[in-house]
Amino acid sequence: MKALIWDVDGTLAETEDQGHRVAFNLAFEEAGLPWHWDSALYGELLAVTGGKERLAAWWQRADPAGVPMAGPAIARLHARKTEFYVELVHRGAIGLRPGVREWLDAARDRGLRQAIATTTTLDNVTSLLDITLGRTGRLRFDVIGAGDVVPRKKPAPDIYRWVLDRMGLAPHECLAIEDSVPGVQAAQAAGVPVLLVRSRYTGDAPIPGVVADLPSLEGFTLDRVLAV
Repeated sequence: MKALIWDVDGTLAETEDQGHRVAFNLAFEEAGLPWHWDSALYGELLAVTGGKERLAAWWQRADPAGVPMAGPAIARLHARKTEFYVELVHRGAIGLRPGVREWLDAARDRGLRQAIATTTTLDNVTSLLDITLGRTGRLRFDVIGAGDVVPRKKPAPDIYRWVLDRMGLAPHECLAIEDSVPGVQAAQAAGVPVLLVRSRYTGDAPIPGVVADLPSLEGFTLDRVLAV
């Protein structure tokens, strides 16, 4: 094992319900749109990965007649949503999940390289790292694969292949840490072993093929999991 590859939303931090969902609703309200995503609805919408893609899927569902004209509006709404999300992060509304900082430190102390593979935008990632880990937090990661650097989002393996290529590592030399079915599928499709860390929206259904299935990283040391 030479590297850990981290997902962000739901894995490094519980960003979805109190971060992205809130930011989407603020963007809807500001734009005068009669939409509000509650926690349950947002959980359903997470089946579509990527914020712009999720918004486009919702638009198709809520206003099919308006879809042909929705492209520019989706881009504007998503950009404004990202601004709201960054504001929430800077206000301290979102922190790292329990055990994450200890794992980041343990990986560094073991000499393991670390990277990020996520569908969220780069601004979202760097803001979270800067606030929760300090301005040098992003330097813990050799590679940050985020947003639209690849054309297909998870569960496609593209983002993992992009990260692996830039790290110069083989899939079996890494361990992916994910919280969702699409994330697990993306890593597995790229040949990367996966540690599942269940989050608010993961659910209870079994997810096959993971090296371990944990409720959180708290109470589980890196050495203990690597020994499995």
